[in-house]
Parts: sequence; structure tokens; C-alpha cells
Amino acid sequence: MANNDQVKVLLDAGVHFGHLTRKWNPNMAPYIYMERNGIHIINLYKTAAKIEEANEALKKIAASGRKILFVATKKQAKDIVAEKAKNANMPYITERWPGGMLTNFVTIRKAVKKMATIDRMKQDGTFMTLSKKERLAVDRLRAKLEKNLGSISEMSRLPAALFIVDTTREHIAVKEALKLNIPIFAMVDTNSDPREIDYVIPSNDDASKSIDNIMSSVTNAIIEGLAERKAGAAKDEEGEGNDQNTEAGKAPAAEGKKAPRKRTAAAPEASTKEVKAPAAEGEKAPRQRAAAAPEASSEEE
Repeated sequence: MANNDQVKVLLDAGVHFGHLTRKWNPNMAPYIYMERNGIHIINLYKTAAKIEEANEALKKIAASGRKILFVATKKQAKDIVAEKAKNANMPYITERWPGGMLTNFVTIRKAVKKMATIDRMKQDGTFMTLSKKERLAVDRLRAKLEKNLGSISEMSRLPAALFIVDTTREHIAVKEALKLNIPIFAMVDTNSDPREIDYVIPSNDDASKSIDNIMSSVTNAIIEGLAERKAGAAKDEEGEGNDQNTEAGKAPAAEGKKAPRKRTAAAPEASTKEVKAPAAEGEKAPRQRAAAAPEASSEEE
């Protein structure tokens, strides 16, 4: 998509609307185009450039097979983020950010395993041996865990990156990611601090249409990265198959080469022995005859 066309799409989605000028963060000044009716207007050309930069980085992460965790707990963003993250097969947090989600990941994993344990109890019949009150308590616990952590049940290790909608609201997630040096991608509005973010996308993080537009662009890049990874894996399998075929084809040729080497190694040895043996006998014979000849001549005399 040409840059001007992309800017037009962003403009139609209302990505350029910032917050009231009195609520702005001065560190966002480089990304602000102008002020209109007491509201800051975001420079969409810079937004488009930052989207391209973020997409390239996310594409590489996805192609490497690592996970990107999406975080958006505000009402107008949670459904959009959940849908887009599911399409990209990535984990997401849309309810409440559990404290220590990253810094205390081992404990979070235990809670996720507890869900699996409850599911096994229901399958093997152990669940029905509990009293009615205990079953009710277990069901409530399972529902609570599913609501808060169900979306990260397949995330077995820390994510390679975070994508956050509204860094001011999700400040705890930002702090945990900074502590663990996890790269942060984020939609940053004019009231947020961009200095803590690795990949800033200056944009309206309140309007659902704006969030949908940015999320669509980002998740499409991730899906492309996953497709590249799948294609690369298929090529590797084909390459291994071809290598095995070539090795199988080379085997007879190698056997054929060994036989001539034996013959050529044996031939010179045989020939040298045959040549040297007569030469040695011939040398000795003349010497004997030469010694005998004078004796015979002396006897005649």
C-alpha cells in the first residue's frame, strides 16, 4: 500500500485524534502534527512509518516461532484484541492484568496447570466423588481461571514481545516487561509516555475503529511471519528428502570407486616385484660366471 493511501485509511479510521491539549505528555511532541479545537492531532505520516517498522519486527518474531502477548483490558479494545490475537494464534490478556504475570511466571503457570488438573478430574470421574459444595467451589475456581488465564493456557514460556493498547492504563505490564527486557510494541496516545516503549505507534487508543485498524495491520504481519516459518519448514523437509535420495544414489558409485582403487594399488606392487626379481637374479648370475671363468682357464693352463 502506498504511503498516501495508508494515511488516508488511517485518517478515515480516526487514528489521528489525540487527547485534550491540557492532558498531553510533552514527550509525545515529535508525533503531534497540530492542535485543533483544544485537541492534539497526531502526524499520520509518522504513524504509517512506525506501523511499517513495527510490522517488520513482529513478522521476524513470528517467523522465529516465538510468541507475542497482546494486552488490552479497556472495554472498547478487549473484544477486538481477543479476536485478532486468536486469528494470529497468539496469547492475549483482555480481562485483568494478573500481578506478576511476567516477573512471577512460574506461579502463573501453576494456576494454568490447575485448570488442566480440574479438567482431568472431570474426565476420570474423581470430580463426582466430591461433595456438592466442593464441586461448586471447584467449578467457580475453574471459571475464574479460565476467564483470567484461559487465553494464555498454551504459553509455556515468557513471550518474546508484548503488544499493548494504552500504555498508561497497562502501566504494570509495561514495568514488568521493562524489568525483564522484553520488547514492547504499543499504541501510544498523546497522553502517554513513549520513552519506555521500544516500538511506538502514535495513534488514537480510545476509538474502537482506530484500534481495529492498527490491530488488523499488526496481526496480518504476524500471520505472514507464521506463513514464512511454515514454508521454510516445508522446504527443509524437502531438502532432507533430497539429501537422502542423493546419498542413496551416491552409495553404488562409492562402491564402484573402491574397487578400482584396490586394483590400481595392487598392480604397481605386482609389477615392481616382477621387474626387480629378474634383475636381481641376472646380477648374481654374471658374477658367478665371472668367478668361474678364470678358474676354468687356469686349469687348462
